[in-house]
Amino acid sequence: MRVNRIILGLLAISSGLFIFEESGLSQAKDYPVDPSFYSNYSWRNIGPNRGGRSLGAAGSPGRPNEYYFGATGGGLWKTTDGGNEWFPVTDGQITSSSIGAVAVAETNPDIVYIGGGETQLRGSITQGDGVYKTTDGGKTWRHLGLKETQAISRIRVHPTNPNIVYVAALGHPYGDNEERGVFKSTDGGNTWDKVLYVSPKAGAADLIIDRTNPDVLYATTWQVYRKAWKMWGGGPDCKIWKSLDGGETWIDLTANPGMPEGPVGKIGVTVSPVNPDRVWAVVEANEGGVFRSDDGGWTWERTNSERKLRQRAFYYSRIYADPQDENTVYGLNVNFWKSTDGGKTFDIQLRPPHGDHHDLWIDPNDPMRMISANDGGGSVSINGGQSWTAQDFPTTQLYHVMTTSDVPYHVAGAQQDNSTLAIPSEGWRHMQARGPSSEWYYAVGGGESGWITQSPTDPDIFYAGSQGALLTRYNRKSGQIRDIQVYPRFFSGEPSSALPERWQWTFPIMFSPVDPSVMYTTSQHVWKTTNDGQTWEKISPDLTYADPETLGETGGILTKDMNGPEIYATVFALAPSNYDVNTIWAGSDDGKVHITRNGGKRWTDITPKDLPKYSRISIIDESKFNEGTLYLAANRYQVDDRQPYVFKTTDYGKSWTKITNGIADGHFARAIREDLKQPGLLYLATEHGVYVSFNDGEMWQPLQLNLPDTPIRDLVLKNDDVVLGSHGRGFWILDDIAPFRKATEIMANDQVTLFKPANPIRGVYNANIQYYLPKAANKVTIELMDAEGNLIDTFKGGKDEKGRGLPPANNGLNSFTWNLRYPGATVFDGMIIWSARPQRGPMAPIGEYQVKLTVDGETKTSSFNIVMDPNLEGITPEHLQEQFNLAMQIMAKTSEANEAVILIRDIRKQVEAIDANQSTTTAINTMMEKLTVIEQDLYQVQNQSPQDPLNFPIKLNNRLASLRRSVENGQARPTDAAYVVFEELKAELKMHLDKLNNVLTTDLKQVNEVLLNSGKDIIEVN
Repeated sequence: MRVNRIILGLLAISSGLFIFEESGLSQAKDYPVDPSFYSNYSWRNIGPNRGGRSLGAAGSPGRPNEYYFGATGGGLWKTTDGGNEWFPVTDGQITSSSIGAVAVAETNPDIVYIGGGETQLRGSITQGDGVYKTTDGGKTWRHLGLKETQAISRIRVHPTNPNIVYVAALGHPYGDNEERGVFKSTDGGNTWDKVLYVSPKAGAADLIIDRTNPDVLYATTWQVYRKAWKMWGGGPDCKIWKSLDGGETWIDLTANPGMPEGPVGKIGVTVSPVNPDRVWAVVEANEGGVFRSDDGGWTWERTNSERKLRQRAFYYSRIYADPQDENTVYGLNVNFWKSTDGGKTFDIQLRPPHGDHHDLWIDPNDPMRMISANDGGGSVSINGGQSWTAQDFPTTQLYHVMTTSDVPYHVAGAQQDNSTLAIPSEGWRHMQARGPSSEWYYAVGGGESGWITQSPTDPDIFYAGSQGALLTRYNRKSGQIRDIQVYPRFFSGEPSSALPERWQWTFPIMFSPVDPSVMYTTSQHVWKTTNDGQTWEKISPDLTYADPETLGETGGILTKDMNGPEIYATVFALAPSNYDVNTIWAGSDDGKVHITRNGGKRWTDITPKDLPKYSRISIIDESKFNEGTLYLAANRYQVDDRQPYVFKTTDYGKSWTKITNGIADGHFARAIREDLKQPGLLYLATEHGVYVSFNDGEMWQPLQLNLPDTPIRDLVLKNDDVVLGSHGRGFWILDDIAPFRKATEIMANDQVTLFKPANPIRGVYNANIQYYLPKAANKVTIELMDAEGNLIDTFKGGKDEKGRGLPPANNGLNSFTWNLRYPGATVFDGMIIWSARPQRGPMAPIGEYQVKLTVDGETKTSSFNIVMDPNLEGITPEHLQEQFNLAMQIMAKTSEANEAVILIRDIRKQVEAIDANQSTTTAINTMMEKLTVIEQDLYQVQNQSPQDPLNFPIKLNNRLASLRRSVENGQARPTDAAYVVFEELKAELKMHLDKLNNVLTTDLKQVNEVLLNSGKDIIEVN
């Protein structure tokens, strides 16, 4: 794992402040539960280390190992070792995680500008909030405004003056706005002037500075908009521009000789730093392609018309000039192409580790150094693109999240432009045979955009979807896969109106909670199978508005783009009832809600009257405690409305209540879930993080903690955990939220509270001991005892304690983890042992245990059970008790051996302090010779460094410790051989200890008599 997790966590620590401030609730007393109650919690990222989309990257000419890339949902990432290890640098300091443009000042690489938002207008884009700047290499960031640009395509910094900076802003992707075009600052971003503006429908798509004369700039504008059902680009405002005076005035080059006739779409532009008269443009047009000018843009020639460079123009259209060769130019598209003949042929393909290429930075002093930004993140090359660094960082973009029934449970989702994957929630330490890696994941069928469901009756069976109506049944045990599509009529390049069944990019797949033989999925209809997908039954009419306006062609006037993301008017959310197999709730992506209570024979429209048309109903969640209660999360950002829409009904949809109080502006809703055990405890996933409500949605409060600003696409509850699927930073888990279920009661009582721990699973989950302190304590003691009250171990902490692994004493919720182990064997300083850890005690067996919490003299007690790992085969609790018993016996003998060494060394130390005379020397030497032999039989005294046991044979204490390691390797009853070896080692130890006792009762007695006669202090034996 190459991501620097420590830095990741530290940089994320303050990210929750933004939501708190923006919510308008400036004081904790405004919330039902003071946030200090849970302020000691933290989200845990579990990866995967598999990068997601990046549109912007840059490096530094003066720092050859330093690069940045912007993740479209994960903030800005930096490397200082050439791309081997990456870490985020904007966590907690920016309020939108989508970075579309990155620029490093050449004259001062500590100055970096970033622009927010995506301009490659896929269906899953995230909007930004303007421009940020750092002057200390990413340690701190300042917002520079231009918030309403929402999508910035380029930032260009003057090559010799870092205070002169240009921003190319596309503007609102989903609506008209004025904050579009090219902006210029001459004071480092403190103030901005809009220097190029065409219309509220067109923004800037590309921008380049002539390095030989920085007053010369080229820019392109793109007329485009996107809705949930449509992306439409091209028109009269699509142009290529040139400025000769630093952006003050602009000349339209679009109709110059050699340029293609209109209509024109998206244009990318670059200028050669070697020959400033040479300019290239990649132009979307009927007769489009790569065009070259050799007179600074006044006349043009089409040099290449291959569609590989202009296919899917809206998502690419990027072109780059080599900094030192006027005939070399690079074209980015699905693949990465290079031309060395001035743009005539692009026959050299560079191969970064991921496809779909969006940005390229080349060192102006060394063309071998470059960084590519693509749909897998940033990747560095130092040999001109022959080889590239890996993209193993957690900027994964996930559409949904689900958890499995495994122990430990796995977390699964579908990754944008990749595959589905499932990853253990606790790492894969339980599968040592798979190798030493702490991260392991596997695909579960389906594809990049799919919903995933695990069979409720067979944990090895997964159902997963993807674009194009794909629905697979996959057996992870055997690898067997089957396509069980409802209606396997593949579609691509067709509008929604042409499709008999409209399948969204990510459509629901789920089982009935009441009948595990019933599975549902949805197009514009609800479909049901009871025979594992062999046959499907349509059980609903069209449950959408199906407005013809939303079912037409998409892409633009030149290039159509129709394969799934824009398929609209579908059932996007489904909730089969927890109570009745005949009750099903359905929500559409165009704003309709329906319910059936007779298995689909009749559906009733129960759409909330305050939910506007074109609202995407993202997730609906039926209450597990109250029939007729449903929670609904919807969003309208794709019609340029970024407000949250969250509703609940308690009467089967006859009436609805809007529950958005406390949610910040712009934090539109993605998913809502009710707690598994506490009615009215709700969790909300939004575009900028997570909220919690302790009073059934009457008030929401931030639950951001250390979670970076990132779109949370889905959220589920598993056991006592909250599990997130983010669209830019992978999976996150908030562990052990059981205290939240009593938060209101606890805060009202304001007393020390010890929560009943969840039962730990031996060898899987440790015991998590949680407690609430109304104020910080001076002293906290935690004692662990067995069922009979016998003390196992004691841990002491307090507000001044700095040691690791001690119980905290902070105001609010605190957590202490007991690793289920008894105290270890006695050890001594400098001891070198191989194949064992004697200082770690045996793991407690199956059974009941007690915990006692003492806080400044006040005591609370609770109990829990250590339970068996259900994955174990052929093992009983009695086997584990036998394992524990033998391990304890071996540990006791290990301690005896080590205590004997300690005793001998203590005697030697006392001897060395004696001012011996002739009468005492002989007796002491005789005694010490005997003790030294015993010590050397017990421990290899020649070990001075960790590798010395390869040279000097191990002795008895090492053999004992290693035997216990063998006995405890895995969870099973000890082998017969383990008992045989233990009896042998125990007998050998007895022999050595008998010799020691003999020396102590005879030789030491004689030595002490001599010492007394000589008037000296005797040797004490403790």
